[in-house]
Amino acid sequence: MASTIAVEDLRVGMFIQLDGGWLSHPFPLSSFRIASPDQIETLRGLGLRQIRWVPEKSAHESSTALAEDSQVPADSAVGAPASAEALEAQRRRQELKAQREAAQLCEHQHAEAAIAWRDANDAVSARPQEAAHATEALTRAILDKMLVAEDIGIRLVPGGGDRAAAHALNVTIISLLIARTLGVSEAELLDLGIGSLMHDVGKADVPERFRHAEEGFNANELNAYRDHVVKGVALGQRMGLPAGALRVLAQHHEHADGSGFPLKIAGERITMGSRVVALVNRYDNLCNPQARTLALTPHEAVSVLFAQGRQRFDATVLNAFIRMMGVYPAGSLVQLTDDRFAMVVGINSSRPLKPRVLVHEPKVPRPEALVLDLERCPNLGIRRSLPAAKLPAPAVEYLDPRPRVAYYFEPLVCEAQGEELAA
Repeated sequence: MASTIAVEDLRVGMFIQLDGGWLSHPFPLSSFRIASPDQIETLRGLGLRQIRWVPEKSAHESSTALAEDSQVPADSAVGAPASAEALEAQRRRQELKAQREAAQLCEHQHAEAAIAWRDANDAVSARPQEAAHATEALTRAILDKMLVAEDIGIRLVPGGGDRAAAHALNVTIISLLIARTLGVSEAELLDLGIGSLMHDVGKADVPERFRHAEEGFNANELNAYRDHVVKGVALGQRMGLPAGALRVLAQHHEHADGSGFPLKIAGERITMGSRVVALVNRYDNLCNPQARTLALTPHEAVSVLFAQGRQRFDATVLNAFIRMMGVYPAGSLVQLTDDRFAMVVGINSSRPLKPRVLVHEPKVPRPEALVLDLERCPNLGIRRSLPAAKLPAPAVEYLDPRPRVAYYFEPLVCEAQGEELAA
């Protein structure tokens, strides 16, 4: 049971719970066991007077002693040992609880980031400098979480309510993760994050019918759509965005082969951050077009990028994208090697070939379905990807694929820390 403790009394080993939202602190999780004096110094720098503390989850010497005093000695236990079936049921309940908590935490963080993005975007016209500060703060909050963990998971989350926010976050999260694997500096990551969050800001000054390119556009309509780049740079300058971020706004539709717009520049004339955003922006638009009938599955979108984009996009960036997202990105509907149908719901960005999948199990109620980690299943893999129309109707109803693909990231902790995945 949680109690409160003064910040000056914190000790290494204490399990704490932070309030105030995920964006209000730099730690990957809001609940965790203090591992070092540096974390204590960071906590004291947050300006809090008291913090929630959970003694029973703490490893601090005094907490451990209290816990040990309250335990019943093993040799005095009453009753017969639990059956194998009971132990398995208990293990499943614990795993399902941890799974739900991890999903809820990631969904909450995505929703919080979407609100922060919307607030910044809404302030652009009337309060441009305030919008810039809010965008930088959101980027720093994301990087604070992203840069402290070696392994990052990319999780499928609900995100259909605000298409613009979901698109901005999809592009930003995936772009930052790609740039991270390419060894981009932290300062450049900050510019990339700000630029990718605001890459479509110019669409606010474009008539609504021209905010998304359509195949039937004539030359004038296409130019009206493409004007969002120039208008975005102008707004970015009013906001006072850094030069690196402004280049992302200016170049996020340029292509490595010079076929992009508005300047048709190519190769090294396009900044690395802009090359990354151009690719990820294209991927997300393939998965989440304005017209849902044109949507590709994530697997199909990767295939299109590989087949059609080898000249259009920077080869280093394209290879890094495919290595990180895998052949079956989160959101892909697949058939496993044992013929069961499943949906990819999460990947480890460092090891994407064995993703986490939600499996269609007719005998298991959907709310009780466990996510299967294929990294722990050496004899099981993915046979092929399928569009929803090719799956049996009961499997589609069970897996419930989202109408739009939305992603967020989560630091992946070791199994020993799994119990700490509380919001």
